[in-house]
Amino acid sequence: MSIRRVVVTGLGAITPLGNTALAYWEGLKNGVSGAAEITRFDPAKFKTRFACEVKGYHADDFFDRKEHRKMDLFTQFGVVAADEAIADAGLLAEGSKIDKDRVGVIWGSGIGGLKSLQEECFQFGRGDGTPRYSPFFIPRMIADSASGNISIKNGFRGPNFVTTSACASSNDAIIAAFNYIRLGMTDVVITGGSEAAITESGIGGFNALKAMSERNDDPAGASRPYDQHRDGFVLGEGAGALVLEEYEHAKARGAKIYAELIGGGMSSDAYHITAPDPSGSGVVLVMQNALRDAGIQPEDVDYINTHGTSTPLGDGAEIKAIETVFGESAPKINISSTKSMTGHLLGGAGGIEAVACLLAMQHGLVPPTINLTTPDPEINQALNFTPNVAQARAVRVAVSNTFGFGGHNTSVIFRQLAD
Repeated sequence: MSIRRVVVTGLGAITPLGNTALAYWEGLKNGVSGAAEITRFDPAKFKTRFACEVKGYHADDFFDRKEHRKMDLFTQFGVVAADEAIADAGLLAEGSKIDKDRVGVIWGSGIGGLKSLQEECFQFGRGDGTPRYSPFFIPRMIADSASGNISIKNGFRGPNFVTTSACASSNDAIIAAFNYIRLGMTDVVITGGSEAAITESGIGGFNALKAMSERNDDPAGASRPYDQHRDGFVLGEGAGALVLEEYEHAKARGAKIYAELIGGGMSSDAYHITAPDPSGSGVVLVMQNALRDAGIQPEDVDYINTHGTSTPLGDGAEIKAIETVFGESAPKINISSTKSMTGHLLGGAGGIEAVACLLAMQHGLVPPTINLTTPDPEINQALNFTPNVAQARAVRVAVSNTFGFGGHNTSVIFRQLAD
């Protein structure tokens, strides 16, 4: 069986920086922080009282009331981002003759409908023990609700499922979609991921793990990857969507092509359920696997969008791994963590970060790592972390890393299209 080429023909995003891919890019290139005090509930008694919420989103703008009542917020975000990507790719444009039996939806979410789960359990707990659950509770809560709703809305009858691997979920979905297309099992896949975990249980749970920043006096400066004073991640929400398509299929319908997806790597730390392996060995393995799959050399890479969550352990381990894998080429590569602006979307992170890589390639501009004011002396500052201000650069090859609790490591590689 011949391996088919896979390209990106559509992008969509709803993020703490903006509710379209273009608005998101404007925030990224200008170094805007999406962090502010939480508005969705009263956070006064929580150790962390801020997050990167999606702003200006109203479900009634996208769904009728009866429809969106059946969807958790993470599903709504997923459908909205997918709609933008589908329109951007022209998949359903007038005269389009795509075979919907050959269009799939492979989505990522690490947590799924946490808000719906919390609300139903709170309501039951306040009662007298009589079960009075909404008939929509389970369909709203389950992690595959987003992929199912995207498929149903558009009549896509190809492969349809969700990947759940904590914060690596979206990249795992992208890699699965990549493989389904290049092995000939389908022609087009809507992929990416979404998350909406800014809830009392989400904030409280991550606080209990001591994973989140508690910089309540400076929310905008709280996500500070590679900075000496980082104290944890900032929770974000939203969705990022890509349309992946077989190259000849895209050419035949005259589709716009952003870039080619050329490789994907996966590995496991096999170390700890929440902590990264401080040696970075699992991260070394995943990037080596991705480079091997892509058939390129370390010196071919121009930009790495790192996992870079702003945690004391995780940031250093990833940079050690980059030094090991890229060697003498490492200082020549632009590195940035866009989580410094968007916060950490958990299972949705890989979706919006893939979009960031593709837009960096399109615009010849690497988005910055903001809040990097006091470089950590334990992290090699000879590397170019794109501190605080975007840097103009031709980005021919971009790598996007995402890692998750459980030791899940994923890496995807995009390249400007080469005929």
